Amino acid sequence: MNTQKLADLYRSMFRIREFENAAEIASQGGVAAWGLAASAKPALVRGPLHLSTGQEAVAAGVCHALTKEDMLTSTHRGHGHTLAKGADATKMMCELFGRATGYNKGKGGSMHIADFSVGMLGANGVVAAGIPIATGAAHALKIQKKPYLVACFFGDGATNRGPFLEGLNWAQVYGLPVLFICEDNRISATTPTKTMSAGQGAFARAQSFGIPAVQVDGNDVMAVHEAATKMTAEIRTQGGPRFIHAVTYRFKGHVSVDPGTYRDPKEVEAAIKNDPLIATRNKLIAAGLPLSQVEAIEAEAQKEIATALAVAEAAPWPVVTDAYEDIMNTSAGVWV
Repeated sequence: MNTQKLADLYRSMFRIREFENAAEIASQGGVAAWGLAASAKPALVRGPLHLSTGQEAVAAGVCHALTKEDMLTSTHRGHGHTLAKGADATKMMCELFGRATGYNKGKGGSMHIADFSVGMLGANGVVAAGIPIATGAAHALKIQKKPYLVACFFGDGATNRGPFLEGLNWAQVYGLPVLFICEDNRISATTPTKTMSAGQGAFARAQSFGIPAVQVDGNDVMAVHEAATKMTAEIRTQGGPRFIHAVTYRFKGHVSVDPGTYRDPKEVEAAIKNDPLIATRNKLIAAGLPLSQVEAIEAEAQKEIATALAVAEAAPWPVVTDAYEDIMNTSAGVWV
């Protein structure tokens, strides 16, 4: 086992977990939802968040196989992908808080963060909408003869939507450099995916197009990383799309104010016992990394996220006139 590589992956995973935990707390308060009374303290995040808590191994494992120039499309549950690709945690937190110093100047929020400087083309509030965007970006790379690829994340629920089939078909027909990653947390919002999906699932559907596909334990960060490393190398040398079906688990409800009472508590308890963050930490220590170094990795992430929270809470709000900036003007009307 490459201890340094595992340490890098753990650093990424722990950073994501710290961000999600902090964002979750900041989103709670002042809201009456799901039968819970509103608290006196107002929420710092305006609106609920789709948290990736428990799914960190997929984001870290894949993104550490990418280059800075490689592109990425994400989902409504995209904080982990964005952070793992190298985005700035403080600018992300500012965006969640609706502040002018956020990635979208406080106007996009959690589901629309993008950072083109690290190849992050954007999260997306529409299920499966990132798939055709990724396919289009990959087609552009091929036409321009650029040696990069696009990593496209989506959930298991997206495999039952039209863009999934259209995107995979287009990518295979034109031999596009795109790595599709189905982040299968086994539940589509509030409904178990297996109860609404015919056939053998995402893996089999990808194979039906002739796309080389592999299914991995999405809670094993090294297994995800090794699969992503192999497949990105194949895309770069052989061309064409590849597909990873990573089976993981969503620890939290669909959104940050959702207690998830529609799930079997025993199932959730069993999943938490298999927490990928704890498993990776234990592997690091077993591989010989001193506990002091593990704790240093954790302290670094905790300091970064604490700073992000403090900066975001103190950051300025957008001014009213910002609503008329960064918009598409087709000259069909006049903004006043």
